[in-house]
Amino acid sequence: MCGKQQVRMAGGVEYILQRKKVKRINLRLRPDGTAAVSAPSRVPAEQIDRFVASHAEWVSRAREKAARRAAALAVPPPDAARCRAVFAAADAVVWPLVAEALDGRRPEIRVRDMKTRWGVCSPAQYRITLASRLAAQPPAAVEYVLLHEYVHFFHPDHQAGFWGMMARLMPDYAQRRALLRQSV
Repeated sequence: MCGKQQVRMAGGVEYILQRKKVKRINLRLRPDGTAAVSAPSRVPAEQIDRFVASHAEWVSRAREKAARRAAALAVPPPDAARCRAVFAAADAVVWPLVAEALDGRRPEIRVRDMKTRWGVCSPAQYRITLASRLAAQPPAAVEYVLLHEYVHFFHPDHQAGFWGMMARLMPDYAQRRALLRQSV
């Protein structure tokens, strides 16, 4: 049965089961919203059904999130002039927080239509790239993303030092970050 696909239902979740040479049961949500499970041949179908049923709430939340994301991506991003204006306003608030630490040398800020990220920091090029769709978010969220990218000049990862600096410079960063998570 290796490689064959079978449609099954468990816990209100319709899913496609494929038996593969894997070590454990894997549940994924495909971009089209289909639940897909890969499982070892030796695992009984009833056990796989129980696994899927126990993750039914996760599947539901993931599908809702995928639908919100698809709807958000269906709306065209703001035009370049609007993006520049929004990002300049946010930078006026955020830049003073990091200006001294960056010796007053402001990195280049670019705008690009990105579908999976709000921003990218490229320390080697001394550049921050922001997603054009970010300009449609609340100002507090835009400021959060901009500061997040600035902090990457000091901490390239998301370890404790990074989040400590974020908390020191923007104590309400978690609430601002939550604004972005609500929109997608």
